[in-house]
Amino acid sequence: MPYIRIWIHLIFSTKNRDKLISKSLKPKLICHIRENAEKKDIYIDFINCVEEHCHLLISLGGSQSISEVARLIKGESSSWINKNKLSKIHFAWQEEYIAVSVSESQVNRVRDYIKNQEEHHRVKTFAEEYDLFIEKYGFKKLG
Repeated sequence: MPYIRIWIHLIFSTKNRDKLISKSLKPKLICHIRENAEKKDIYIDFINCVEEHCHLLISLGGSQSISEVARLIKGESSSWINKNKLSKIHFAWQEEYIAVSVSESQVNRVRDYIKNQEEHHRVKTFAEEYDLFIEKYGFKKLG
């Protein structure tokens, strides 16, 4: 049996970065994403959401790809929100996402970063955070 530990910091936003994740929806959404991920053998170590985006720290399994994990989490959760009428308007996630690898020595630091999203976004908008990730990791910004 192989032993694999590949940490991924996954970030995705609501479509058009609409502020659809209310304070009442947030705990339900986090709980549901965790439960759904567990059923699909996706290991979520840490998760937090704010008004228009989510951060997850995931450990990939040997047969999992980042794109498949992101698709399973995003697709099922938006469907669940709409089916249960938990948003006043149609809920959808933006197609794009950011996924970066995390070394074992940085896992606690990433957990803290994810945990403190509310505090972090009092100082910096998601657009600013997104642009910093794009720049820091050398991604080419679309559009």
